Order: sequence, then C-alpha cells, then structure tokens
Amino acid sequence: MEQKSKTSRRNFILTGAAAISGTALLTMTGCDTQKNGQQTPVMKKFPKGSVILFQGDSITDMHRDRKNLNPNNIGAMGYGYPAHISGYLLMEQAKQQYKIYNRGIGGNKVFQLADRWQEDCLDIKPDILSILIGVNDIWHTLSGHYPEGSVEKYEKDYDALLKRTKSALPNVKIIICEPFVLKVGAVDEQWFPEFDRYRKVAKEMADKYADIFIPFQTMFNNAIKKAPAEYWLPDGVHPSIAGAYLMGREWLKYTL
Repeated sequence: MEQKSKTSRRNFILTGAAAISGTALLTMTGCDTQKNGQQTPVMKKFPKGSVILFQGDSITDMHRDRKNLNPNNIGAMGYGYPAHISGYLLMEQAKQQYKIYNRGIGGNKVFQLADRWQEDCLDIKPDILSILIGVNDIWHTLSGHYPEGSVEKYEKDYDALLKRTKSALPNVKIIICEPFVLKVGAVDEQWFPEFDRYRKVAKEMADKYADIFIPFQTMFNNAIKKAPAEYWLPDGVHPSIAGAYLMGREWLKYTL
C-alpha cells in the first residue's frame, strides 16, 4: 500500500507539473531531437539580455513600490500580470539574463504616459515594450473627472506616443494589450458601445506600430464561461489573482 501510495502521489505531482507547464504557459514551439530519437518541445526566447518594460495604469501597476526602480525585483514588480510573466521568464529562462521593469501608474491615461515617457520609457531603452492603456481614458470621462476625454483624443494621444517611441527607439519591439472590462462592479451599460471604440483604436494602433497585439477582451469573454465576471474582475476593471494569472498566461502565449 505504501509503495502504491508513493507511486500515485508521484504521478499526481508529475501530472500537475505537466498541466502547469502546458496550460499556464503555452509557449512551447518547435522540437528538439534527443539521443533516444524522441522529440521534445523547444521553448522560444527573447534575445539574451533583453530589457523588457511593462507600461500602463493600475492594472499594470498593482501596488508596486514606485520608489524601487530596480529590474527583476519582486517589490518593484507589483502583484499583477507583470509579476506572473516575470516570474516565469526569470525562472524558466534564467540564462537569458533579462532585465524586467514595471512602470505602470494607477489612474494613468495616455497623455499621462506621455508626460513621463522620457524617464519611464525612453531612458530605460527597452528592447520589448508592453503597453496596456485605455480604461481610464473612458472611465474618467464617464465619471466627469476627464471632461476633455474622448475616443478621438485617445487615438490622437496614443498615435503620437507610439510615433515618438518608434522615432527614439527604432528597434524596439512593441506589444499592445487590448483594454478590457466586464459588466460588473463599476462597469454598466453606459460604458457601451463607446468602450468598443476604444478597443478598436488600440487594435488599429497595434496594426500600425506594434509587433504583437494581445486580445485580452476576448480572453475575458471566454473566461466568464467558466466562472462569473466578478471572479476575474471584481470591480469590472481590475483583475483578481486568477484574472492577473490568466493575463500573464495569455501574454506569454502570444509573445513567445
């Protein structure tokens, strides 16, 4: 019985590990032939020494220590999707010697990214730049705290920011993440269909400037088939721990 118990426990652990690596990361492509003739997946990588920068609002910020500007630091990374992504990259691809930064700031809209872009982006000289921005551009407009806000301003500001980025860093690889919400908490019918126009602008900016587009709204639309909206985004905007992990997994799926 003891031997059978140990075997079952070992099989359970191995099965769990396989599930984590297969469903949580989804980054295996290609194959490598071993001496015994079997083929095993090859993990794609960013170039060795890549500087990776996450930018955005509170969804990216997630209570990071803004006084801590060091790369690869748990306090500086916060506890949102950048932390999940960074943990995977720094563990699974340690030899690549990535430097990963989080410069998200809660409440930011596109023009506020632009105000701090030199210090918080261009001076860092990222090789990979991931941007998630847009929900505050509509939310603060609806709440009356951003009276000049509109989808047209969002588009104009975003286009100018990305044009400036490509001019200063012509070789940077840009990842644009789709803004997302679910109808729960702060998000009600007044957000629609206007919010879909913001999402459309983000996709157009990706088509024009970016190397990769991450369709987070589609991901969350599919997620609510498994659990209710508040399970993933308790207030309709900010992810739970499950929502943040789901975002990290989706980001890795599209980028590696």
